[in-house]
Amino acid sequence: MSILKVIEILANSGKSWEDATQKAVAQAAETVKNIKSVYVKEQSATVKDGKLDQFRVNVKITFEVDQ
Repeated sequence: MSILKVIEILANSGKSWEDATQKAVAQAAETVKNIKSVYVKEQSATVKDGKLDQFRVNVKITFEVDQ
């Protein structure tokens, strides 16, 4: 039986929500091993001069705990 743990991470990008999600996973992968999935819990964006400026995501990353 494997044991899974979930952490919540906030990330942002000037390009897209997808890019923000990729940045969240890449940053987590620097210190967390065995990442199995990512769940985008929330998306939001900031607006500057009438245009979307920063894309933000709140993600849950699931990883397997070493036994």
